[in-house]
Amino acid sequence: MSASRARALLVVAPLLCCGPAAVATEQPATSQPSAAQMMDDLMYGRGSVGGPFTLTDQSGKPRSDTEFRGKLMIVYFGYTYCPDVCPTDLMAITQALDALGSAAEGVQPVFITIDPERDTKGLADYVSSFHHSLVGLTGTPDEIRKVANAYKAFYVKVPDERSGEYSLDHSGVIYLMGRNGEYLGYMPPQTSPDRLTEILRKNLAK
Repeated sequence: MSASRARALLVVAPLLCCGPAAVATEQPATSQPSAAQMMDDLMYGRGSVGGPFTLTDQSGKPRSDTEFRGKLMIVYFGYTYCPDVCPTDLMAITQALDALGSAAEGVQPVFITIDPERDTKGLADYVSSFHHSLVGLTGTPDEIRKVANAYKAFYVKVPDERSGEYSLDHSGVIYLMGRNGEYLGYMPPQTSPDRLTEILRKNLAK
């Protein structure tokens, strides 16, 4: 079985949800491929997923992906104003980590905001509502876009003409990275805590 096929077995579900990275061609950091292209690339294992990043955590401290070596890393792109999918997925991750007990020490969950303009100040309060080990990361819009593109994580602003505010459509994918930062696969939005626990337990045993 090919590596790309094995990764695809982690997910069978539509991926675009309320509120959705590096690609083979060079592009400005502020641009992104279409949602369809990104989802196809993930589903069929085209190109790399993930890569190095340095962003700012909820306490204002610079954090690099290399700090989490030796642990599995869960990466989730979302935003604090998300009304349903983001908190649901983050709670599922929390419940899965709780179910692992002491083994959860081998997993680092990371929440990367796709709405840095609004989320930077409230990020600490938001992540404190979930698992105690959850790290929230933010940065400039260009920095966030670059990291999201590396993970093939689609997101786009959807303006509300009546209120003048906006929401974000985004893919809501839960990424799983290995102990050396390698991409292991992804789970779709609304993956159950039991399924997440099963996947994490299996990878922790390797």
